[in-house]
Parts: sequence; structure tokens; C-alpha cells
Amino acid sequence: MKIKRKIVRIDEDKCNGCGLCASACAEGAIEIVDGKAKLVGEILCDGLGACLGTCPQDAITIEEREAEAFSEAAVHQRSRNNEQQSAVPKAGAGFVCPGRQAQQIERSGNRAQTSSSLVQPSELTNWPVQLKLVPAQAPYFDGCDLLVAADCTAFSYGDFHRGFLKGRVLLVGCPKLDDVELYRDKLSQILAANDIRSIEVLFMEVPCCFGLTRLVDDALSLSGKDIPTKLTKISLRGEVLETRVREI
Repeated sequence: MKIKRKIVRIDEDKCNGCGLCASACAEGAIEIVDGKAKLVGEILCDGLGACLGTCPQDAITIEEREAEAFSEAAVHQRSRNNEQQSAVPKAGAGFVCPGRQAQQIERSGNRAQTSSSLVQPSELTNWPVQLKLVPAQAPYFDGCDLLVAADCTAFSYGDFHRGFLKGRVLLVGCPKLDDVELYRDKLSQILAANDIRSIEVLFMEVPCCFGLTRLVDDALSLSGKDIPTKLTKISLRGEVLETRVREI
């Protein structure tokens, strides 16, 4: 059923196929097809225009017209379908959003130069880090120690990189604002498909954030794996309030 609503319009004559709009569209409504941005489904476009400011060609506008109603359920289903496809992009497979490409970041004694010797170097070794975007299988998962962190923890805990991230593969998400069911299913796939040595769950003291620990428990149960898990609670003041270890 179609209704009159706001929806994205793409001017193909202006589009140069850079893919920035596809990267900005969290719902996956835009893809690059034959070198041009395409709206691949009206029900996937919320009409809010998160993609507008990313287009260097001004090829995207918002128009009001008859269109299928936006469906969050369709967005979630499309995301799940995408995750069932090949996790690591292959040459010739067509356009892949740069933000979704699995990359391992080498960290050695030769650290990148910073503008000040007081700036601590990054300890991030994998990309992407957002649980929704990360592939279920990537080389950096094999034999890794996994850090599952709530979004806010890196901003609250001042020494996040040295204190928690160093030597670990990072996954981040928000159990309050994001699709917990999607996160649970994705994490269970990651745990089932890879040889992960340990998990640390880093979450905030606010009640909704405790949902991250339940999400990890559910994912472990679905994966059929027994993996040593450490739970660490961070206060709003950036202090470690509690640490618990669950041995197998």
C-alpha cells in the first residue's frame, strides 16, 4: 500500500557513483548499481535524509510523493540477509561500502607519528567495530580475545585503549538504541564460526546497559560455545565499579 510521504530522490545524471550515500544510509536503502546510486527499495527509505549531506554532487534530494510505507522490519530482514552472504568481500563482487570491509590493522613498534608525544597511540586492530557492520567471519577473529563494549564506555573511561582495547578485537553496540535481536544473532554467528579465546563485556552502570551482558549470554547459548567471559561495569564518572569473571 502506498502513502504520500517524504522519500529520497536520486538524480542519476549528477551521480558519479562515489558511494558515500550508500555508506551513510544505515537502512541499506541505497546501493551502487552499474556505477550509479540507486534507491533499491522504497520500504527501506525512512525519508529522513541522512544521506543528503554526504553527496558531493548534490544528486540527492528529498521529495514528497506516493511511496510504500517505511518498514523497520524490512530493514532488519535485509540486514540479516546481507550477513548470510559472503562475509569478506571478493574481487569483482561489485561495490562494497568501504565502512563494511573487514580490515586488520597492524600494530607494531613503528607507531604512526602523532602531533604530540603526549598523545597515546591507538590500540584498535580491526575494522569495522560496530556489531551491525562487522562480518561474521574475518581473519582477526581467529584465536582472538574479544572485547564487546557498550558505545558509551570509550567516552567514559579515560584510558580505554590501554586499559581494555589493547590486544583485543573490538565490537561495539548500544543495547538501548539498537536492534538487540540482530546483535544477538550476529554475535552468536561470530562465536560459532570462530575460535575465540575469551570475551570481556564492558558496560555502563545505567540499567539499560546491563542488557549487553544478557545479549552476550544469549549469543553464547545460541552458539553452543563455552568461552571464559569477564564482565566489567563502568561508572558515569569513568571508574571501574565491578569486575566479575565467568569461567567455563
